[in-house]
Amino acid sequence: MRLTKFQKQLCNLLQKPLPICAQPFAEIAKSLNSSEKKVLQQTKQLKKLGVIRRIGAVVNHRALGMTGTLVAAHIPEGYLQEIAEAVNAMENVSHNYLRKHYYNLWFTLQAQSPEEIKVTLSKLSARFDIDFHSLPVKRIFKLDVRFDAESEGQLLRGVEQALEEVKSKKGKIELSGNEKLILTKLQNDLHLTARPFDFLCGNGLGIEDVLGIIQKLIDKSVIRRIAAVVDHRKLGFIANVLFVGKVPQDRIVEAGKALARFRAVTHCYERKTFEGWPYNLFAMMHGKSFGDIQRVIDKFVETEDIDSYELLPTAAELKKQSITHHL
Repeated sequence: MRLTKFQKQLCNLLQKPLPICAQPFAEIAKSLNSSEKKVLQQTKQLKKLGVIRRIGAVVNHRALGMTGTLVAAHIPEGYLQEIAEAVNAMENVSHNYLRKHYYNLWFTLQAQSPEEIKVTLSKLSARFDIDFHSLPVKRIFKLDVRFDAESEGQLLRGVEQALEEVKSKKGKIELSGNEKLILTKLQNDLHLTARPFDFLCGNGLGIEDVLGIIQKLIDKSVIRRIAAVVDHRKLGFIANVLFVGKVPQDRIVEAGKALARFRAVTHCYERKTFEGWPYNLFAMMHGKSFGDIQRVIDKFVETEDIDSYELLPTAAELKKQSITHHL
């Protein structure tokens, strides 16, 4: 999609954390030597074009006491539509993809506990007579989904989540009544107005109170950031591959951190394995061509001496929708 230079710059800034102030778009305008009116107008245009999917809070489900997993399944072609529709109908499924592999259906599932996930998948297996394999996260090396609209196929350089940070922020965070109220409302798409947080005021809360609560939720890591989520395909990132590799346990941290450093990588995890699936290192990679991704993979597997890995290109996006957490 052809964007103006201003739109590309704006798209990059909107993917960064929105300033937590009464008029955040005015602050963004200062960075662009522009006006608040133009920033709002062009932001609305980027949404209309579908470049921006939504602008809102990116919530850390782990901080709310939720657990999650990645699920893989082999679905015979004749049953694919029926099963994909059943998976998409589940409220606690945020992402669902068709991939070019024997295990062709991959989706993310959240629940209150690992036991609940196990029960959910057991019911799904019984319903369709299909094995659904759970691959929960053991370590997070990177989680930073931002795309550079100004580059020829790069991701934005952002803050990479270190392994130590993930460990220290693990577990449910207790929230006050006002924090729950604000977080519930922030899960919806923000209205594109000069003062987008004013709708949170009321019940004795002024704008300064609201902004303070939002900042506390960010400081507690309940909200990762308030920012734009883009459609990477509209920015030209049409090549999307799930990389999976088999790494010895004594080298997994070193290899995971090395893989996370590549800008083509948005997600990088160590995951549990299952019988017949020895791959424990996972990474989502994005590029404007498969060649971009292949060069990253070639360099990584050579440097880290990875001799057992597979590539699972994205064949179709079946669902991509934020989960609403009821507090």
